[in-house]
Amino acid sequence: MKGARERRVRTGGVELCVAELGDPARPTVLLVHGYPDSKEVWSEVAERLAGRFHVVAYDVRGHGRSTAPRPLRGGFTLAKLTDDFLAVADAVSPDRPVHLVGHDWGSVQSWEFVTVARTKGRIASFTSMSGPSLDHFGHWIDARVKRPTPRRAVQLLGQGARSWYVYLLHTPALPELAWRGPLGKRWPAILRRAEKLPAGDYPAPSLPSDAAHGAWLYRDNVRARLRRPRPDAYAHAPVQLLTPLGDPFLSERLYDGLEQWVPQLTRRTLPAGHWIPRTRPDRVAACVEEFVTAVEGGRARVAATGRHADRFGGQLVLVTGAGGGIGRATALAFARAGARVVAVDRDAATAARTAEEARLSGAPEAWAEPADVSDEQAMEKLAEKVHRTYGVLDVLVNNAGIGMAGSFLTTTTDDWRAVLDVNLWGVIHGCRLFGARMAERGQGGHIVNIASAAAYQPSRALPAYSTSKAAVLMLSECLRAELAAQDIGVTAVCPGLVNTGITATARFTGVDAAEERRRQQRAARLYGLRNYPPEKVAAAVLDAVAGDKAVVPVTPEAKGAHLLSRYLPGVLRRMAKVEPRL
Repeated sequence: MKGARERRVRTGGVELCVAELGDPARPTVLLVHGYPDSKEVWSEVAERLAGRFHVVAYDVRGHGRSTAPRPLRGGFTLAKLTDDFLAVADAVSPDRPVHLVGHDWGSVQSWEFVTVARTKGRIASFTSMSGPSLDHFGHWIDARVKRPTPRRAVQLLGQGARSWYVYLLHTPALPELAWRGPLGKRWPAILRRAEKLPAGDYPAPSLPSDAAHGAWLYRDNVRARLRRPRPDAYAHAPVQLLTPLGDPFLSERLYDGLEQWVPQLTRRTLPAGHWIPRTRPDRVAACVEEFVTAVEGGRARVAATGRHADRFGGQLVLVTGAGGGIGRATALAFARAGARVVAVDRDAATAARTAEEARLSGAPEAWAEPADVSDEQAMEKLAEKVHRTYGVLDVLVNNAGIGMAGSFLTTTTDDWRAVLDVNLWGVIHGCRLFGARMAERGQGGHIVNIASAAAYQPSRALPAYSTSKAAVLMLSECLRAELAAQDIGVTAVCPGLVNTGITATARFTGVDAAEERRRQQRAARLYGLRNYPPEKVAAAVLDAVAGDKAVVPVTPEAKGAHLLSRYLPGVLRRMAKVEPRL
């Protein structure tokens, strides 16, 4: 780890290499790596946490720059790994309990640490990633064998198939030969392709010996503990569970019933693969920081309890047009889900109000940024500041828009420019500037473009507005196809008649100012009578991102028109000829 202070800790006949970053006077976050890794798997996470915490990572016995026990057999039991943990914790934080973070086998052994009596009082919190408690796993298997149902049988067989590598690691001598031979040489390339990792200094050069030694983690512990799981394996500290939804080795169902063993449990999911300390160090660091801060502040769980809090907690979300209406409701919905929110609006005061409400609603952090989405240079400056100050977005919501009604023949070229500059070019600017950084990061993301039911429902009264929203819908479909290879989802959300302030500011072409004001007031009254709240659209946005949906009509009339556009378009064409009364 760059800039780390190293020390050696002797315990149980081995010497552990321990690296430290940050101020030792601050709370200690202790990182435990998995198989077949060394402490270097944590380098990017550790650098992000070091500004707020005392960060410690150590090479597990037999890995990295730590020495291996002799003999290897029996040298990697959970009891001896617990001895190692206590020796490191006593060396780096003798007077305060540590915040434990484990990945893969680092999580497996950390479950042991947080559930045995002799470590009670030494662990302030535990964040688990991609590694189950062997005791819980054993009870999970027993429940499915002794009380089988079709669903439980499928879960058991599915996890059995995912655990194919465990069987191979129990084979005598074969894993050692493979890792010290061709597999050790090819593993970095395999990992880069499978997990889409960038080339760099990971894995560490010690990989072949780390993997060969680490096979004994499985041999010394797995079969014995799964056959006889402890009946008292209750966690004595708050636990945060980060579950990668794309983990090829561990099913999400494996954690069913975990609450029985963890009284203080916070669950979060990530749309990622197994090696999230490398593929999503930003998300991992944000989740750890928020959880540790909550525990240090006397709260056993992360505060966010809103819709999809497990999915969006710690994510960075930017919403344009966030000063009011659907944009404000969407920003607050993400805030309640624990996301970090950037509220963008051309009105700086309303953006600031939304950011403040987002903080009060549960967002760990929220910022206001004034910008006119139709101004390319302003959007470029916004993107530069966001990426430099807050990071790469996880979710972008292009919501800013304006309304315009009037016949085609009364709509001037200036009118067309006004509506297209905001409704279409604003979306293009957002997708181009923020989507490009998502793709460059290579860790996925999601773009939501707020279109309209007018995108597929023609109207003689809305030619400019409908055209702009139809273009947004088609742009979203094209981007969804292009960005799928980068794991970036794109969704077009199509609200119908929603009670927002857009009606009061909509332009009406071909009429004088007095008549335009009268029509604005009438439209606002009609939308008010419909009274469909923007909060329901916001909920649909979060559902769409969580479900990676392509096109989402929201209101009943939007859903009905969408069905007609697909199966009975002639009906919509006849309806479009009717002149609305405004």
